[in-house]
Amino acid sequence: MRELDAAGITGDDLRASYAECKRLNSLHGKTYYLATLLLPQAKRPYVHALYGFARYADEIVDDLESTLTLDEKAAALSTWGEGVLADLRAGESHDAIGMALSDTVNRFQIPIEHFEAFLHSMTMDLTVAEYQSYDDLMEYVYGSASVIGLQMVPILGALSPDAYPLAEKLGTAFQLANFIRDVSEDLDRGRIYLPIEELNAHGVTWEMLNDRVVTPQLRSALKEQIERVRRLQREAAAGIHLLEPSSRPCIEAASELYCGIVDEVENIDYQIFTARATTSQWRRMKVALPAYARAVAARR
Repeated sequence: MRELDAAGITGDDLRASYAECKRLNSLHGKTYYLATLLLPQAKRPYVHALYGFARYADEIVDDLESTLTLDEKAAALSTWGEGVLADLRAGESHDAIGMALSDTVNRFQIPIEHFEAFLHSMTMDLTVAEYQSYDDLMEYVYGSASVIGLQMVPILGALSPDAYPLAEKLGTAFQLANFIRDVSEDLDRGRIYLPIEELNAHGVTWEMLNDRVVTPQLRSALKEQIERVRRLQREAAAGIHLLEPSSRPCIEAASELYCGIVDEVENIDYQIFTARATTSQWRRMKVALPAYARAVAARR
């Protein structure tokens, strides 16, 4: 409630929509939610709204317990997504998620094409099982992750237009780190997000992946993918200092925790089929506590 008050969000229905987005974030986005708490209270609800939109769409596509066919999922995503996009164009919504999203988009003048790109990538998940090259994969990554960074910048506060391409790059690094961690889960869905050409260059095939054994070839391929995440993270780091000071601790923590997923992959000796690379509670606190101190200092 205090966050909504601080953000100047009024109206019972609108506040309920923001509250639902926050619930989704706290329930499903543990690391993302933790980082959001480092923002000033007045910024947090708008970040929750972006997360609520992304999570709701993702659940339509990837809910493994769903009994819907791919065609039925595609129809459900299209119906809901087109409805939300129409609301964004109209400037108002009555959807439980779309209401908060529309308000956020209006307040910060976030381009609607970012949400169109996101829904396009979610649709690709229903039809595309693999990506031959890194460039091919980037079409998907742009919509599924890079635009999240672009959506966030107006809320975080940009001190320079240069913040935008660097935020896009950091969003890409986050997504690629997830792909490395989630190889086994994605195979369960019939997909692989590591570029096929790059896997083949190391001698990795679909058949080898389906055997769920970490071979020397796969280990070599994962090392290459991990180095790309770290390179993108280094290149994006300068963009954090192009944001309002009160927003920097949040993104610094998010960068370390999300990209730190690849550290955890190394810590489990690349055994991605038998263990899940997760950020320990100790590491979260090790990152979050100093970031919180910096956040408090920045607000003062």
